[in-house]
Amino acid sequence: MAKTPPGQLNVKPSAENLAAAATAAGRKGPPPVHLWNPPFCGDLDMEIRRDGTWFYLGTPIGRPALVRLFSSIIRKDGEDYFLVTPVEKVGIRVIDAPFVAVDAEVEGTGPGQRITFTTNVEETVTAGPDHPIRVARDPETGEPSPYVLVRRNLEALIDRKTFYRLVERGTHEERDGESWFGLRSQGTFFPVIPSAELG
Repeated sequence: MAKTPPGQLNVKPSAENLAAAATAAGRKGPPPVHLWNPPFCGDLDMEIRRDGTWFYLGTPIGRPALVRLFSSIIRKDGEDYFLVTPVEKVGIRVIDAPFVAVDAEVEGTGPGQRITFTTNVEETVTAGPDHPIRVARDPETGEPSPYVLVRRNLEALIDRKTFYRLVERGTHEERDGESWFGLRSQGTFFPVIPSAELG
């Protein structure tokens, strides 16, 4: 079977391959894409925007089920993102993070507090040692961009409304002789900003 030229892959057969791969995984949760090593088949004209919207050929993908399917087989190798099945690996563009955390539920208080995020593809993850929260600061504006690790090296950008709501549950703690404002979940403190910068 002749290879399809890079950039000319058809989304329908790719979707069928991805559905078959997800079904073949035979278990709940994302398939074990980190164990697959198929040949690289070129770049697909697919992009995930910063707000979590998936585009194909410049048009938003309007089927949530298809987006969830694609999101289940995304992988990051180095700084590049791919959709991976047992038989093919195609490159896609990700503007910021592959997921967006669109909501969060806070249970408990103090050291026992738990923060569970829900992403735009209906995946849930509880922040903690295995799913840390980090905050990147824009070097020019200082604007924070918070993220939570969803799986392996794939993060979700925590959207503004969710982050601001979580800030109300933040605490101040000492780290290396400096006071930091941050968030606690599953016994772990995640620094957000030096307390002195809060004025």
